[in-house]
Amino acid sequence: MLFKWFKKDELKEWTGATWEFALQILPLLLGGVLISGFLLGRVGHEGVIPSRFVVMLVGGNSLWANFFSAIVAAFMYFATLTEVPILQGLIGSGMGKGPALAMLLAGTALSLPNMLVIRSIMGTKKTVIYISLVVVMATISGMIFGFIVK
Repeated sequence: MLFKWFKKDELKEWTGATWEFALQILPLLLGGVLISGFLLGRVGHEGVIPSRFVVMLVGGNSLWANFFSAIVAAFMYFATLTEVPILQGLIGSGMGKGPALAMLLAGTALSLPNMLVIRSIMGTKKTVIYISLVVVMATISGMIFGFIVK
């Protein structure tokens, strides 16, 4: 079907770009899976970070667990697709579903390099407001989600 809409050169260029993108993403994805598996373990097996530590910080659906998860995620750098294996490892170690959503929302919206770029464009005051809004909204969304999905 693609052959009808695109020329041969366009298809070749598209295939090359897709392959190049896959070669960039796959090492990051596999690295994220390996590192999260090593640090967080798997179901029934402890990793380097004990599950009791994860439960203590982000277990359940408390305001603290959601806020802590959003703050940590805001300063982390999630490469594309690595947040999924990291969250799977954390959920397997006892992370609540609300804090997991808060981490997913804040982590994809912010990172330390992202904050520095935003600050250089918008200024410090607007950057602080943006960061605060992302963290607060991720926390609230995580709490609501945690109450709905038990």
